[in-house]
Amino acid sequence: MTDPCYTPLALSLPATVPFVGPETQERQRGAPFVARLGANESIFGPSPRAIEAMAATDIWKYGDPESHDLRHALADHHGVKPENIVVGEGIDGLLGYLVRLLVGLGDTVVTSGGAYPTFNYHVAGFGGALHKVPYRDDHEDPEALYAKAVEVDAKLVYLANPDNPMGSWHKGADILAAMEALPAGCLLVLDEAYVECAPEGTTAPVSADDPRVIRMRTFSKVYGMAGARVGYAIGAPGLIEAFNKVRNHFGMNRAAQAGALAALQDANWLSQVQAQIATARDRIGQIARKNGLVPLPSATNFVAIDCGGDGAFAKAVLEGLVAQGIFVRMPFAAPQNRCIRVSCGTVTDLDAFAAALPKALATAKATM
Repeated sequence: MTDPCYTPLALSLPATVPFVGPETQERQRGAPFVARLGANESIFGPSPRAIEAMAATDIWKYGDPESHDLRHALADHHGVKPENIVVGEGIDGLLGYLVRLLVGLGDTVVTSGGAYPTFNYHVAGFGGALHKVPYRDDHEDPEALYAKAVEVDAKLVYLANPDNPMGSWHKGADILAAMEALPAGCLLVLDEAYVECAPEGTTAPVSADDPRVIRMRTFSKVYGMAGARVGYAIGAPGLIEAFNKVRNHFGMNRAAQAGALAALQDANWLSQVQAQIATARDRIGQIARKNGLVPLPSATNFVAIDCGGDGAFAKAVLEGLVAQGIFVRMPFAAPQNRCIRVSCGTVTDLDAFAAALPKALATAKATM
């Protein structure tokens, strides 16, 4: 018997998962987490209208391969044409399709060192050459990203606004102005997964028909539907149409489509969740300061907390929290890895975090 004949590219890649899920960690520790504060899901859940719509779905049917109703509703919501919208299996799925469309072996791509790793995973999977620039003052650096794109003749530049994992953000108008420096033929991938959590003016005021940019959005954060896997992209019609060359046309399940449509129409629930997020961010900040730590300003549904040491110390704090049943994560790259990242949660979740943090800090300090 012989092994399958993998491509040289596949043979060169490590078998890896960008994120180790909380379920995996629960199996490893032999116990469930007390508070799930690491995945940036919305613990506040989806709109009751979305739950009702999903429950009433004829799930035995395939989903609409064109996501017609959802695309048209999203177009109305954003004041664009349905031809400007593509729906897919979360932003992760859409990033995979986009990279497949535009990146071949050796093509250059630019991102920030330590930014969302799933994008990098897709670039590697299609043989792209990834170039990274550092954060500046815990913010992604648009000017440096675009300058690097010019230097390496990049086909794609990835920028998240607001940013994960730091929670920082730029004014949308500043991102638009900086785009003048993008080289010809380079596409800006603007990940706006957290923009509904952000201050007014964070959304880039860019035309949906602008061929220089594609904007990514999701129902996984404030809409509370992370498990349903519903993302969408806003871009120029030609680029959006190109997704039909490579996407999984039956990738969107019927319940997810119905739930997203109902969630989009429930503005009151969205406002309620946004208020809960703001309250939780304040509480996380209070807990951090009470323990002598520094919470970073956040425009997301999580807060990065500066633990006051290096990455090894922050990892020790994280491990101390996990040992007590508190699931959190931390940035991957220095110097941002001096922080832990805590998702917004319920009062009960944050009470558990507040109780566990002093012990985790004490244990970390004792081992340094």
